[in-house]
Amino acid sequence: MQHTLTQDKVELIEKSESDYMLDRMKAIQESPGNPEGVEIKHFGSAIALYSGTMPWPAFNTVKGISTDDFELLDDIIDFYRLRKRKVQFEIVPSRVNQGLLQGLAQRGLYQSGFHTSLYCPIEDNSKIELSDIYIKEITEEEFQIYAAIHCRSTGLSDDGIPHVARNNQILHGRPGWKFFLAMKDNIPSAAGVMHINHKVASLTFAGTLPEFRNSGLHHALIRRRIYEASMSNCSIVVGQAGYLTQSHRNMESIGMKIGYVRTTWTEQL
Repeated sequence: MQHTLTQDKVELIEKSESDYMLDRMKAIQESPGNPEGVEIKHFGSAIALYSGTMPWPAFNTVKGISTDDFELLDDIIDFYRLRKRKVQFEIVPSRVNQGLLQGLAQRGLYQSGFHTSLYCPIEDNSKIELSDIYIKEITEEEFQIYAAIHCRSTGLSDDGIPHVARNNQILHGRPGWKFFLAMKDNIPSAAGVMHINHKVASLTFAGTLPEFRNSGLHHALIRRRIYEASMSNCSIVVGQAGYLTQSHRNMESIGMKIGYVRTTWTEQL
């Protein structure tokens, strides 16, 4: 069956991306003493995320901005400048007009990247074919293993392993979150994460150790998470990937379609 992309679906996809990141940041913020210095501030429809100890763009970004928030641009930029952090905006095509983009450029921001958001409706879980690759849910004791895969698959140094383990372990058992390990020759070789909210499942992260790539592990993790979403009565699955990366191609190969390609706008220093 062909599925036509509508504005309602675009809004659903965007909301799922904001929901999972907002819930992740709230979980970190709620840790005793808020050790990562997380702040979450709303500016109109936009959500500004910030962490004092995690400088990576994913934890310091503006989601959900629309043309209606134009008058708040200076306030948003000042929020980050006061914290000595470079501001980054994630722009969804249908949410903004030329005027807002000009406003970003006039304030010293430039388009620095693209990111693809894909989706597929779930209609019949009996048609979801699982791989024969062994995949298991992660236990609370396995987050050091998860963190090692996360860091080494994304190019982060091993110094970040305790940090990544801690900030993901707090999500274990939190409503909506599931973590998976994929095994190759009985070795934990890839990991995937999923967040479910209001019957929408987001494939929030997946990574494979470099020495185990091209083994079908990422593909298998996508299928497993879609199956889990179907068993949770989700109506749609959403995923994100760099444009035309292997992750993007794997998602399309199992029937996911592009919802939109969002752009990233970053402050020049």
